[in-house]
Amino acid sequence: MTTFKRTSNVVHPEGCRCGLHGALDQGDASGTALPATGDDAIKRRVETAIIRALFPNPIGRRRFLGAIGVSTAVAAISQFFPLEIAGEAFAADERPEKDRLRIGFVPITCASPIIMAQPAGIYEKYRLNVEVVKTSGWIAIREKAHNRDYDAAHMLSPMPLASTLGLGEPPVPYVIPAVENVNGQAITLAVKHKNNRDPKGWKGFRFAVPFDYSMHNYLLRYYLAENGVDPETDVKIDVVPPPQMVMALRGGAIDGYLAPDPANQRAVHEGVGFIHLLSKEIWDRHPCCAFAVRREFVTELPKTFGALTKAIVEATAFASKPENRKPTAGVLALRKYLNQPPTVVEQVLTGTFEDGLGNVKTVPDRIDFDPFPWESFAIWIMTQMKRWGQLQNDVTYAQIAKQVFLATDASRLIAEAGLAPPAGVSKKFNVMGKTFDPAKPGDYLASFKIKKGT
Repeated sequence: MTTFKRTSNVVHPEGCRCGLHGALDQGDASGTALPATGDDAIKRRVETAIIRALFPNPIGRRRFLGAIGVSTAVAAISQFFPLEIAGEAFAADERPEKDRLRIGFVPITCASPIIMAQPAGIYEKYRLNVEVVKTSGWIAIREKAHNRDYDAAHMLSPMPLASTLGLGEPPVPYVIPAVENVNGQAITLAVKHKNNRDPKGWKGFRFAVPFDYSMHNYLLRYYLAENGVDPETDVKIDVVPPPQMVMALRGGAIDGYLAPDPANQRAVHEGVGFIHLLSKEIWDRHPCCAFAVRREFVTELPKTFGALTKAIVEATAFASKPENRKPTAGVLALRKYLNQPPTVVEQVLTGTFEDGLGNVKTVPDRIDFDPFPWESFAIWIMTQMKRWGQLQNDVTYAQIAKQVFLATDASRLIAEAGLAPPAGVSKKFNVMGKTFDPAKPGDYLASFKIKKGT
């Protein structure tokens, strides 16, 4: 589990003895905490840079600040150095090249960071004026992002890989600087199947997933195959937009789905379905949705890219805190966002929920929010694309993962946002008891008995 901790505005290495961080980051001699955001943050960084330049020796700098205090030092320096002018210049240099942006989202709980960054004032903090635009489904999201109708988009984490690789369409390079959520999916079945909980008895079922290039599709196929059901021949898997899934279940068009919430909890609320399995029971802390931009956005608008990513990272940290879950649910339930009964969204975000089988369960991380785009996530996704025939050409998994899942950039931007990034960019994990080693994707793929063409 990746834990992001709030640090000071100036990120510094462990055990740093420069004589500046302790004073400027923690407050002045009186013990008053100095501001760390907005214009005050810029002022602090200007003061830090000037003091470092005037006192390049860490020991001398520490002695000087310790003797007279930070406030006195800054006041003295300001008598002969125009700190206000320097601050204005610094602020102008950091201002995003483009501050008015449109971000598309699909109305599901996975979009919490993108949505909540607006009412929480986080976009504004980073000098961005963002319009978040509710969008019907993933095909529309992809089209509007491709056509630049959206500057950035809420995407399923495999989508930027598929677009970059040119799967099913001409290639359009994308990057993921931040994952939005982990877990947050479930297998929901129609109530008529309450006594048919063994997947081996599901042959002939018709399932729905939100998109071909989705964790939902890959996790459902993985789960079925591990239980001896061939998803290519034994069942039918259709693409249905999340807002239409409950209706399809009620009408009998499908037997179940692996979907994002609130589709699962809404089916329970409506009395038409029950939650068979949370996706975290297949792979705990798997990626679900991601924040994505076209690759050229990074080079054409680097300051905007940095500001926007830091806003999303901070909003993700906000959404992850237990004390923010209920207030977030109240906002997301509004008509302009998810348009759902507040109790449905609250049950999803708090993890205390009815499962439709007469049980009330408590699973705090039913959905969680963790922005780090591990490169190993991308490698696993590509093994499943290869397994099910979507990716037919040989690829260098690690190279593509590094191009699309920007773990290195994420580490830097997470730190600049005042949070502590994890060490490394890749890791091993377990999916249904099987260890995935990102250094050996070929061996992992070869280990499956059921795959397309077998």
